[in-house]
Amino acid sequence: MIQDFQMQAEALFNQNGESVQGPLLLTPRLFGDSRGFFFESWNQNVWIEILSSVGQPEVKFVQDNHSRSEKGVLRGLHYQVEPCPQGKLVRCIVGEIFDVAVDLRRSSMTFGKWVGASLSAKNQQQLWIPVGFAHGFLTISDHAEVLYKTTNYWDPDTERAILWDDPFLNIAWPKCRNQLLLSEKDKSAQLITNIKDKDLFV
Repeated sequence: MIQDFQMQAEALFNQNGESVQGPLLLTPRLFGDSRGFFFESWNQNVWIEILSSVGQPEVKFVQDNHSRSEKGVLRGLHYQVEPCPQGKLVRCIVGEIFDVAVDLRRSSMTFGKWVGASLSAKNQQQLWIPVGFAHGFLTISDHAEVLYKTTNYWDPDTERAILWDDPFLNIAWPKCRNQLLLSEKDKSAQLITNIKDKDLFV
């Protein structure tokens, strides 16, 4: 666990209790009283310190995205390959989501493993998903709004997707009383075992 005055960062573990190197769960320090609260959602200097402490290179964010989803909407699992791979810093500002990162690094001991975290407007946590991982989330609340920073611009030519219920990944998505809602693109995504090596990471 890495702790700064304004932000705490911790590694995540997969379903077998193994640490998956790369993703980080960030918890800000909230300053609150009867009027409400204040916190720093992102600070460049703190961010550099956190990445440096876990041996990750400094990154530059170039784009902010904002999505709204109804309950049961599942988006993912998305990623971009070279020359436009994306790292993402994700947070939920309205409602709650279950956010997932899948390791797509061929040389990794945890290739094909996933980690997940519940991000909500209540806990104010964020998930850092570095390059080399696919990303997806399920909306748990009646609706949710998600903000995320990216380290590269969206590029349709390099965008790829893995099937959300790929049996090889065996992601333990939370049970949802609503029928899951997916885009046609996500419904027809590939299995990880069918992905060509050029569409994975070293």
